Amino acid sequence: MPKLSEDGKKTKRDYREKYFIKDVENVTGIKAFTLRMWEQRYGLLQPKRTDTNIRYYEEEDVRLLMNVSILNSHGYKISQIARMSREEIQRMTLSISETSSRYDSQVQALTGAMLQFDEREFNKTLSINILKLGLEETIARIVFPFMSHVGILWVSGTIHVAHEHFITNLIRQRLYVAIDQLPHPPNSGNKRYLLFVPSGENHDISLLFAWYILRSRGQRVIYLGVSIPLEDLQKIMQLHKPDEIFTAFTVNNPAIPVQVYIQTLHRNFPETPVLLTGSQVLRNKELRLPPGFQVVASPDDLIQTITRPDIYIG
Repeated sequence: MPKLSEDGKKTKRDYREKYFIKDVENVTGIKAFTLRMWEQRYGLLQPKRTDTNIRYYEEEDVRLLMNVSILNSHGYKISQIARMSREEIQRMTLSISETSSRYDSQVQALTGAMLQFDEREFNKTLSINILKLGLEETIARIVFPFMSHVGILWVSGTIHVAHEHFITNLIRQRLYVAIDQLPHPPNSGNKRYLLFVPSGENHDISLLFAWYILRSRGQRVIYLGVSIPLEDLQKIMQLHKPDEIFTAFTVNNPAIPVQVYIQTLHRNFPETPVLLTGSQVLRNKELRLPPGFQVVASPDDLIQTITRPDIYIG
């Protein structure tokens, strides 16, 4: 059992065997005062307490509350849910998750599978949604919101880095398989896109999805992967001369701020259009873009850029 600090909290480096009220709020979306009311009025749960009398919940309690949240959002009253057994609640939730196209319940289902490191359940949820919605819709409407939720849980200290690695690797596997199943485009006739994640960055889900979108529409792609040094990028540019560059900035890198990196790209490759995505780009309202640079905020934005007229960079 991980050790607790004097105030009953655990650090980010501890696995979350005990969830405190703020953690439960982050994971389930149930406000703390609402949860306390449900406990007092309906006896939904009886949280345990630390030696210093701080309330906490265990993993099975959090899973129950996630299921309760899904049922409640689908019209079930708390008074009804409180009369159900845990098995009934789980069975009803699974039924909703498998038949509903509401994205919030699917995000909750993925979150529950992540917390349990349940690869089978995670892949099952993805497969059901891909069959119903298609890969692009599933990634855009469910996986990306889920990843945003994961980011919030990580920042709040509710989950460990192992949780993030677990689910990103499963999503990567799905995207690699989907890309591999696409026909290779001809060697000429369409644009060639160079995709990479800058040095110091390891988050590439958005670019893998972009790779899939581009390839599925007949575009040629050179995908370099993560943490690519600028000097290596220059060699690839000289050798293959791609028509456009696409890169993502997700993590704040004090060594090379996003604005500095963008100016460096423009200085080194002044005639090549550049597409940018990632939270460090989308959230930066003061970012100054050189001519030929464009922010891609969504999959729809990327699809539109594929069919737009060529950009003239003077």
